[in-house]
Amino acid sequence: MFTEEKNPWTTLSSEEKYDNPWINVTEHQVINPAGNPGIYGKISFKNIAVGVIPLDEEYNTYLVGQYRYALNRYSWEIPEGGSSVGTPPMEGAKRELLEETGLKAKSWIPALNIHMSNSVTDELGLIYVAKGLSQHEAEPEDTEDLQIKKVPFDKVFEMVIKGEITDALAVAGIFKVKYMIDKGLV
Repeated sequence: MFTEEKNPWTTLSSEEKYDNPWINVTEHQVINPAGNPGIYGKISFKNIAVGVIPLDEEYNTYLVGQYRYALNRYSWEIPEGGSSVGTPPMEGAKRELLEETGLKAKSWIPALNIHMSNSVTDELGLIYVAKGLSQHEAEPEDTEDLQIKKVPFDKVFEMVIKGEITDALAVAGIFKVKYMIDKGLV
């Protein structure tokens, strides 16, 4: 009988297959829950994914557009990036918001914790709502060629529904913040 506490997998051995400053890929020789031998690949991220949904007084938000190499296509997203493990994630979120949009916020509200793709990775994602916005100079990284657009939040939610925003962190965050807005929580 399955219980939440009991792990039905047995790890026989583990071997690192790839490592860089952002990810580690490990292959595990396992016995699966049915008792059969197999392999399981796991990607471990070296940062926590952080995303920010900035909201101004009129409930406009800011989207970041960029070409995503892995997808080979352009993507509209919320301001997001990585926060080093050991650094408070909200500090990473503040840094990403400033880097990508030039915005600073007076108040921060934790909105969502999410596991990004838990069948192959242990990556954790955290979403914050930023309010009390003020404009400063953006500081994008050299790997980022960004476009920023200010959009009413209801339009952003519509973009998710229409499939125009597909980034997992953005989609999950936008759905959660829509709920928070509808309930008067932000």
